[in-house]
Amino acid sequence: MPCYFFNVRHRPGPAGLAEDHEGDELMDVAAARKHAFSEAKAVIAQGQLATIRDWMDCSFEITDEAGQHVLTVPFSDTVPEHEED
Repeated sequence: MPCYFFNVRHRPGPAGLAEDHEGDELMDVAAARKHAFSEAKAVIAQGQLATIRDWMDCSFEITDEAGQHVLTVPFSDTVPEHEED
């Protein structure tokens, strides 16, 4: 089963990337996307950290075992947009 790494981007530049060195074994990119949504929701629910003021500005930069970028999932995508009345 392929391994995907869920690196957290919280600001531009190399200092703004928290790398995932363990990864998670998942069936495919679709499963990785679903996992990213679940993890982002859990992190947002925990609240702020001193280093990250707004989780909505963060995203997962998902890479595969070869280090190739496969998907970016903004944390803000986990919050449904409300239609204007």
